[in-house]
Amino acid sequence: MDIDKKALYAMEEKLQFIYAQRDAAYIMTNIERLLDEYKTNIPAQNQKQDFVSEKDTILITYGDTIKEEGRAPLQSLHEFLNGHVKDALTGVHVLPFYPYSSDDGFSVIDYFAVNPEVGSWEDVERLSDDYELMFDAVINHISAKSEWFQGYLNGNPDYQQFFIEADPDGDYSKVTRPRALPLLTKFETANGPKYIWTTFSEDQIDLNYQNPDLVLKIIELLLFYISKGAKLIRLDAIGFLWKEMGTSCIHLEQTHQMIQVFRDIVDAIAPDTILITETNVPHKDNISYFGNGYNEARMVYQFPLPPLTLHTFLTGDAGHLADWADSLEGTTEETTFFNFLASHDGIGVRPVEGILSDSEVENMINAVQDHGGYVSYKDNGDGTKSPYELNINYFDALSDPEDEQEWKVKRFIAAQSVLLSVTGVPGIYIHSMLGSQNYQEGVEETGRYRSINREKLDRKKLEQELADPSSIRSQVLANLKKLIKIRTAERAFHPNSPQQVLKLNDHVFSIVRTNKDNPEERVFVLINVSEQEQSLTFDMGSKTARDLVSGDTYQADTGELSLALKPYQIIWLKV
Repeated sequence: MDIDKKALYAMEEKLQFIYAQRDAAYIMTNIERLLDEYKTNIPAQNQKQDFVSEKDTILITYGDTIKEEGRAPLQSLHEFLNGHVKDALTGVHVLPFYPYSSDDGFSVIDYFAVNPEVGSWEDVERLSDDYELMFDAVINHISAKSEWFQGYLNGNPDYQQFFIEADPDGDYSKVTRPRALPLLTKFETANGPKYIWTTFSEDQIDLNYQNPDLVLKIIELLLFYISKGAKLIRLDAIGFLWKEMGTSCIHLEQTHQMIQVFRDIVDAIAPDTILITETNVPHKDNISYFGNGYNEARMVYQFPLPPLTLHTFLTGDAGHLADWADSLEGTTEETTFFNFLASHDGIGVRPVEGILSDSEVENMINAVQDHGGYVSYKDNGDGTKSPYELNINYFDALSDPEDEQEWKVKRFIAAQSVLLSVTGVPGIYIHSMLGSQNYQEGVEETGRYRSINREKLDRKKLEQELADPSSIRSQVLANLKKLIKIRTAERAFHPNSPQQVLKLNDHVFSIVRTNKDNPEERVFVLINVSEQEQSLTFDMGSKTARDLVSGDTYQADTGELSLALKPYQIIWLKV
């Protein structure tokens, strides 16, 4: 494989923006060396016509969510997925499967190893034979137990510039904080006591991207992940990458330029590989990681969707969700949103700043707490705190504990249908796919609120529950698989197919998806978000249409159709 010289020149220009010319030249020389070393180890790239399609659905899971005696969890996961959902999924996001010391994997001890308690690189590569895998690049920080940081503490010159030493008396008032924890942590080192930058926790040590050698280790890591089967690489907490005193230290231009360098490298050696940025921030900042639509992330997480959908079903009012969907900017053919409702983390609150009022957020918080959940707070830098995320299983977030199972399942599936209907690629958390509920024992055991949605499942017990058609797990999985199967057959649900919002009834989320290759082919999405029957009338522009969900056919001689939707009914009306 020959590396495009234009791509190399583009990288060098960006590096010169970030670094002094001498450092930029040093990094560039070594990038060329790394590309030459790795080019024969990169799996064959298909150069797909569309980088994503309506057939794409990604499962989000820890490598050890499904466990059984005597087997590596990655093997159990692989076999379980092949047995139950292979026809519904194209990809699997395996959350950090590296050795770690805290934060359920996000405090990585060794980026280049697989946690032996989960499996091996062979298990990962076998999984990549059946699914497009998303790897986490947890590259804002590394574990305090890592060889890198331990080397720094012990005075090893190779690691002395890998971390950020700071003056504890400095002014950090402008720094954006995602946690209500100290920004700096004191460590005893071979060179005396030092205060080190720790954005997320004292066990998660921020990396120093002003050091060219650190940058090259990270670039080598990205190439290593691609060589091991990564088709998507999630840049975790990437907005915090570059630190500059006197600034917010988030979304800085150097961070964007660094992501552009990563994109150039990926495009040069593995053009089918997708970079996806994880930035749990307000929408305007989030979509800035698309760059110009061609030079940064190909996908960004759609963070407003989880809290907005939750608010919609708690209130039975689709108004805010519809207004937000109507305001979304179009994406290029090279970019799209990664949509999700639940994940290993909580439901972020910041992304709905300016969308929901303070009182609406407060009502949502109260409902979550009534449903058995918790609230995590962030430090605002001025001595105050504000809600950062809601920690609860999404199934339980939507329903009062006293509700009947039938209504819980209907409401949950209706919420998931929003995820499957809107523009972008859907990502479904394994505990949503399997109808899990609050794991209070985990919170009690770890003392961490996020554990409420990170339960490890015994495979034997799980299989028994799925075999029982009356169980929540069985009903949720069957309904989701049905919707996914329908979705993947319709070009109108292509992630880049146009989306138009219809405001037909405040209690019905209504959009039209149009096949980007055939404007005559449309799907009207009608989702009753309330527990009451809802009526509406609209012009479908055709005399005949078929509901893809129920199979019912509708006739409207004038093109104007009147419908009555049952509580939480989903209609995908194809004309």
